[in-house]
Amino acid sequence: MKNNQFAIVPTDSETAIAELTKIQFITADMRALTTVPAVYRALLAKSFPEVHSEAGLTHKFANLMATSQHTLAEWLDSATIVSNQVFYNVGLQLLGFLPGQDFDLADPLLAMRDIHLPMVGESAFDRESLYYAWYLLLNTRGVQGQTLIELLTTRGFFAPFYQRDKDQQPLFFNGKAQAVFDTDKLIREVVYVEAPLDTDHDGQRDLLKVEILRPAATNHGLKVPVLYTASPYNQGIDDQAGKAQMHDVDVPLTAKTPDHNTYADIEFNATAPNLPAARPVDETTTEAEESFGRERSYTLNDYFLARGFAVVYAAGIGSVDSDGLAPTGDEDETASTIAIIEWLTGKRNAFTTRDGDIAIKAWWTNGSVAMTGRSYLGTLATAAATTGVDGLKTIISEAAISSWYDYYRDNGLVVAPDTFQGEDTDVLAAEVFSRSLKAGDAHHIQAKFDQKLAELTTDQDRDTGSYNRFWDERNYLKNVDKIKADIVMVHGLNDWNVKPRNVANLWDKLQAVPVAKKLILHQGQHIYINNLQSLDFTDVMNLWLSHELYGLDNHADGLLPNVLVQDNTAAETWTAHDNWWEDADKSLDFKVQYKELVPADHEVDQRAAHFTDKLPNKLFQHYQQHLDAWQNDLLSEDKSSPLYNHRLLFKSWQAPADQLLVGRPKVSGSVAVNQNFGMLSFMLIDFGLAQRLTVSPQLIAAKALDLGYHWREDDLKDFKLAPATPFKMITKGHLNLQNRHEPWHAEAIQPNQFNDFSVELQPIFHRLLAGHQLGLVIYATDMKMTVRGNQDLQYSLNLNDIQLQIPLKTLSAK
Repeated sequence: MKNNQFAIVPTDSETAIAELTKIQFITADMRALTTVPAVYRALLAKSFPEVHSEAGLTHKFANLMATSQHTLAEWLDSATIVSNQVFYNVGLQLLGFLPGQDFDLADPLLAMRDIHLPMVGESAFDRESLYYAWYLLLNTRGVQGQTLIELLTTRGFFAPFYQRDKDQQPLFFNGKAQAVFDTDKLIREVVYVEAPLDTDHDGQRDLLKVEILRPAATNHGLKVPVLYTASPYNQGIDDQAGKAQMHDVDVPLTAKTPDHNTYADIEFNATAPNLPAARPVDETTTEAEESFGRERSYTLNDYFLARGFAVVYAAGIGSVDSDGLAPTGDEDETASTIAIIEWLTGKRNAFTTRDGDIAIKAWWTNGSVAMTGRSYLGTLATAAATTGVDGLKTIISEAAISSWYDYYRDNGLVVAPDTFQGEDTDVLAAEVFSRSLKAGDAHHIQAKFDQKLAELTTDQDRDTGSYNRFWDERNYLKNVDKIKADIVMVHGLNDWNVKPRNVANLWDKLQAVPVAKKLILHQGQHIYINNLQSLDFTDVMNLWLSHELYGLDNHADGLLPNVLVQDNTAAETWTAHDNWWEDADKSLDFKVQYKELVPADHEVDQRAAHFTDKLPNKLFQHYQQHLDAWQNDLLSEDKSSPLYNHRLLFKSWQAPADQLLVGRPKVSGSVAVNQNFGMLSFMLIDFGLAQRLTVSPQLIAAKALDLGYHWREDDLKDFKLAPATPFKMITKGHLNLQNRHEPWHAEAIQPNQFNDFSVELQPIFHRLLAGHQLGLVIYATDMKMTVRGNQDLQYSLNLNDIQLQIPLKTLSAK
C-alpha cells in the first residue's frame, strides 16, 4: 500500500498539544504522570473508547506487539522509555497494518517511509515529542483508507461530545470537522420551495420537493451550513419511458444543407418569463409537516452529516411530488436548481405542504451552501455556479457536463455517451420525469409532458448534429465569468460518458475567474472516488468544506494542489501539478507515412491512403452486438483482421524515455470522400505490453468504511493493476466533414475533392512509458458512439498533409 495524503494541516507542537487537549486526549490527570511510558499508556487507553475496564484494556494491549518478543501489555509493565520503534510498531497496528505481513517489527520505520506515513524522527520521546507524534498518528491514514481519529470515531470516541453546548460545536481537529453529532437523532423533514417558474403552465408557480437532514442541535440554536445535491434521479426514474424514447443509431449519415451561419445566428438569449404571481404568505411556521424514511443518499454527504453539516436533496422540476416538466439542462432547470439555494439563504419562500398555504424558512442554517454530486448532479452544480447565485460558496462537481453539446454531440456529429448509444436529451428527460410514476399525477400531466418531449426531440436535431440555439441554451461555459463560488472538479481520464472535454473547457475558462479552483483527474470511468484506499479524498473535502462553509482558517486553498493526477502506469500513485496543459513547455510533432508516425521534420512521400467504411452485412451485425470486438479488430495490425482495410493506423518510434502527454492532441490534414458528406473519427493509442490500471476501482472490503458512529458505511475500493495488455486507447475524437470549422456552420463538400480539416481530440494527461509506441488510428464510423449507417463511403487522406501534435510537460522524477 502507498499512502497519498494531502489534507494534513502542518501543525507545530504547541498547537498540536492544544488540539489534543481540546478533544480530551490530553487531560488534567496526565499532568500527574511522572514518566513518558505512563503518559503513553494513558494515550493508548483512550484509543479503545469501547473498553471501560482495566481488564479489558489489558486484553487489548496484549493483542498488540510492541517488539518482536513482547506484547504491548508486557512491554508496558517494564518500560522506561518510549522509542520510536515501539511507538510505530504499535501505531501501525492501530492503523490496521499487520506485523510480518505489512511491516517488520524489527524496522517499522522502513514501512512508515515505504507507505508514505508521517512520523517523528526522535529515537526516544520526551513528553512533548510523544504528544506531537501521537497527534500525527491520529491524522495518519490506515490500511482501510481512514485516519486513526476516524477509526476511533467509528468506535465511539466522540459519543461523549454529543451533548456539548452549541458554542462547542462543531469541533475541528487538524483543520477538519469531527463527528460530534448524533446521527441517530437527525431531523428529517420535507418542504416545498416555490420556484420562479411555471413550466407546466397551470397558472401557479412550480413547487419543488426538498428533503432535508439536519443535526438535532439545530433545534437548540446551532446554525449549520448545507450540502445540497440536486439530483433528478432522487425521486425515482422511469426506465421504461427512457427505453421507449431511445433512438435508432443504425441510420445513414446524410448531407447537410450548406449554410452561412455565424454564432450570432444561433446564439441563445434569455428572455424574462411571464410568471403568475407568487403565492401569498399569510402564515409562517418553524415546523415542517412532512418527513421521510430513507433518502437516495451520497456517502460523502452521509460523512458530513455526522460532522455538523445539513444535507439537502432536491430532484427538481418534473419529479415526484414536484411541479413542472423535465427539460434536460435548459435555463428552467437551472432556475429550479438555484431556487433551493435562494430559499436556504432567505430569498425565496417554501411551504410545509403542496397546498402552499403555510410558509417555512430555513431558520436553522448559517446561509452557506455547497453543492455536491456526480454526473447530472455535478452538472446542475456547475449550472448553478454559473448564475453567480448568492450563498453558494463552493461546488464539488464530479464527472460534470459543462456543455450538453459536448455530451451528446461532437463537431457536427451525433456522438453518444459511451454505453448509451441512442440516448439524447429527450431520452434523459423521459427517464427523470418521475411524475409519470404516480398514476394520479400522470393522469393530469402526461399530455403536457409528451408535448414537451416532442419539442426536445425536434430541437435537439439528430438529423444534422449541428450546434444550434437549443444547445447554446445548454452551454454553461457561456456564463463562467459569473461564477463566484470556489470550485473543486473531479473527472475520470477514461470517462467516455461525460468525456474529458467537459472538465477541460471549464478548467480553461476558469483561469480568468478570480475564484479558488482545484482539479482532480483520476484514471477511472464515470465514478465517485470518495471511497478509494490510496487517496484521502474525503479528508480533502473535509478540509475544503470546513474552510468554505464554516470559514475555518485551515489553509485549504494553499495546501491542496491545483491539479492532482492519478498516474496511469503505477497503482496508488497521485502527483500534484500547478496546472493541466497551460504549462506544457514542448510538444511531440508528427507527420505520417505508410503505417508510420514520423517526426515533423521528416520528408514524406506525397500520396494518398485510402479506406472504406462499408462492412459486409454479417460482420457489421456482429459488431453491433460485440463492441469490444470491434475496437480490438480496429486496432489490430494483423492483415487478416476484418477491419484492416477500414481504417488507417500509424505507429511511432519506441519512446526513448517516459513522456508526459498533456492537454489537447490535435490532428490536421486533408481528406476526400466519394460523397458530398462524410465523417472522420480518431483514436490515439498507447502501444506496448504492460499492466494497466483497471478503469473501475476494485472492491477491497465491503462496507469497510464507517462514516460515523453507528452510522452508514461504504465499500473500500481502489484501482488495481490488471493483467498485461498490448495497447490502451488514450483518447479519441470525431468530426463531421461539413463542420470542419464550426459546429454551427455546415459547409459544402464536393465528392472526391480534398478538403483541409483540423480537429482537437479529447484532452489527456497520460504517461507514455519508455519503449512504448504512440498510434494514430483514423477511421469513420465509431460503433460505440456515432450513427452506424454502414454506407459505401470511400475516404482518401493525403499523407503529406496529416500532422499530429501532442503537448508535453517536463517529466519530474517519479
